[in-house]
Amino acid sequence: MSTENKAGLDALLTPEESVLVLIDHQPFQFANLNSHEPTMVVNNVTGLAKAAKVFDVPTILTTVLEERGGLLIQAVQDVFPEQKPINRTLINTWQDERVVDAVKATGRKKLIIAGLWTEICVAMPAIQAAGEGFDVFAVTDASGGVSKEAHDMAVQRLIQAGVVPITWLAVLGEWQRDWAREKTVPGAAEVQAQHGGASGVAFAWELQLLAERAGSSV
Repeated sequence: MSTENKAGLDALLTPEESVLVLIDHQPFQFANLNSHEPTMVVNNVTGLAKAAKVFDVPTILTTVLEERGGLLIQAVQDVFPEQKPINRTLINTWQDERVVDAVKATGRKKLIIAGLWTEICVAMPAIQAAGEGFDVFAVTDASGGVSKEAHDMAVQRLIQAGVVPITWLAVLGEWQRDWAREKTVPGAAEVQAQHGGASGVAFAWELQLLAERAGSSV
């Protein structure tokens, strides 16, 4: 991401400019995920995938050697049941022409990446794509590394290369941008309720209180 694109309103994400690539959320990678609690990453990447669907953001699924490393986790596949992940042999996703062609076919330049592991399968394509003119965002809490140090060093390296670190709820917030954007409010609220942790619990509580108030005779 060039310096002039790092600040100002245009630096924020919009659904119309975004394309999402989810990389290698597979059993083998989860088996050695130690930077985060694995179920948290499952929750976050599933929430991110559902948010992309709510906002009609093109999403590309990809795996590596799925015949040995396992299929994409079901929670993410279920969001896009019609899509077969691109199964690669290349470690660097951005060296697989099928993935690059799929991204370029969208005509979008704000590339959002999440994957396992951060230090390899996120860092390599993110750094390469940033060097090829894409504005790249790495969703750090929907990604993870083999250790906290590996993940943290990867994020530092990404920042040095001009990649913007971001979290999945921040992505959703930038896509929604305005609560007067009523078309996507129900979907965004549902994703937050399902995957937003304490915010989701509080939202469900608020709905309960509103329902009780609406049914009150007072």
